[in-house]
Amino acid sequence: MQNSDFIREECGIFGVHGQKNSDVVAQTYLALYALQHRGQESCGIAVNDDGVIGYHRDLGLVPDVFTRDILTGLGKGNMALGHVRYASKGSKSRSHAQPIVVRHIKGNMALAFNGCLTNSAELREEAELSGAIFHSASDIEVISHVITRARLTARSIEEAVSFAMDKLKGSYSLVVMSPSKMIACRDPNGFRPLCMGCKDDNIIFASETCALDSIGASLVREIEPGEIVVADKNGVNSNRSHCAGKGTLCVFEFVYFARPDSVISGVNVQEARQRAGEYLALENPVEADVVIGVPDSGIPAALGYARESGIPYGIGFLKNRYIDRTFIQPTQLERELSVKIKLNVIESTVRNKRVVLIDDSIVRGTTCARIIRLLREAGAKEVHMRVSAPPFMHPCYFGTNIDSRENLIACKMSIPEIAKWIGVDSLGYLSVGSVLKIAENASCGFCAGCFTGEYPAPGPSMKAGTKFDRRISEKAGEEE
Repeated sequence: MQNSDFIREECGIFGVHGQKNSDVVAQTYLALYALQHRGQESCGIAVNDDGVIGYHRDLGLVPDVFTRDILTGLGKGNMALGHVRYASKGSKSRSHAQPIVVRHIKGNMALAFNGCLTNSAELREEAELSGAIFHSASDIEVISHVITRARLTARSIEEAVSFAMDKLKGSYSLVVMSPSKMIACRDPNGFRPLCMGCKDDNIIFASETCALDSIGASLVREIEPGEIVVADKNGVNSNRSHCAGKGTLCVFEFVYFARPDSVISGVNVQEARQRAGEYLALENPVEADVVIGVPDSGIPAALGYARESGIPYGIGFLKNRYIDRTFIQPTQLERELSVKIKLNVIESTVRNKRVVLIDDSIVRGTTCARIIRLLREAGAKEVHMRVSAPPFMHPCYFGTNIDSRENLIACKMSIPEIAKWIGVDSLGYLSVGSVLKIAENASCGFCAGCFTGEYPAPGPSMKAGTKFDRRISEKAGEEE
């Protein structure tokens, strides 16, 4: 698990199939900007111009990587594929940036995905024993080899993707760009979101609807779990041979990952988070003077808690917008200073008051302990913390950075012990039953394995790979 007290999600993807010389590069750039919250380590864009695929990808945020000159240099095309990355495994390295571009005997192909394969080690070993060469430890490179091998005998690229889905296990929302087609698919469990939109004659695929909004596109529908959708010059076709039901979306999309203005499975994310706060107030009432939320993800739940409890809502923190949400420092002193730089308490809101502090999660507990210390220093008389999700008790195998129990504070301490350690007067979590109800009337089921230990699909095997496999990420990082 990475040295962080934040839950991290893997990636955001975007693809557009348009007309010749349509401004697909600008659309992709704007969409990636809207999806920046899903990944801030690296980003990339691949552009298809009559079957010739050019691309640029690098470490950094979207506006830093894609200068005006680079965007102009990508040229025009009728298709583009974009990606923002946040690693749940693998180092912060250029070699792990997406989209990746593959050139093989059946033609060029660009790929971008969001998720985590649970049989990656087995698939990689199988490919290497057949002579395949890998340049990174990323799952997307494994997926590219599986699809390429299937394409050698398949009648079409979409048939190759279908064959590959028979072998891929775990979570994946995937977009593949061939010389003439844009193909989108989701794993049969639908762990990660993926939707389809349109603008004029352009067909668009995106992780979230906020990306569609950013370019003035309209939502058509969500890609179903297990579905393969193909966009080409003849229109849109769907293959549902891998579909098996409503799926089990990661419930943390509604708790934290997705942008509040997105709509997933027919439910507005902001409303779901406010509903979480309402359930939290019913389950964990307390006498207090003000409710505040940790920016930004704790604020909707704080609004819901205040509305249900009748305790006034207040703005408790000013957030420095120029520090991204992944600001991690190597030393204790730097970590302490970073909290003060990133968040400043509005003293008039909390001084001499009983404060209810709302956040979406506690992982290691170190960051919230620092935030609570800031509230005490600002004069808060009492601090009662409420968390809009259940305690993290189990690893996640499907795309977040909770890879073991050893760094989870809830696996080491009881709730009263956690409260004492982080310095609050009381601590309450949302129940599992309630977190599964926050997305009211959603068209999907949910995975809550990180809370319950019950998963809708098998986890990874014990195969750990070779010593080289375990070191490849670190060596790639040294090359930066």
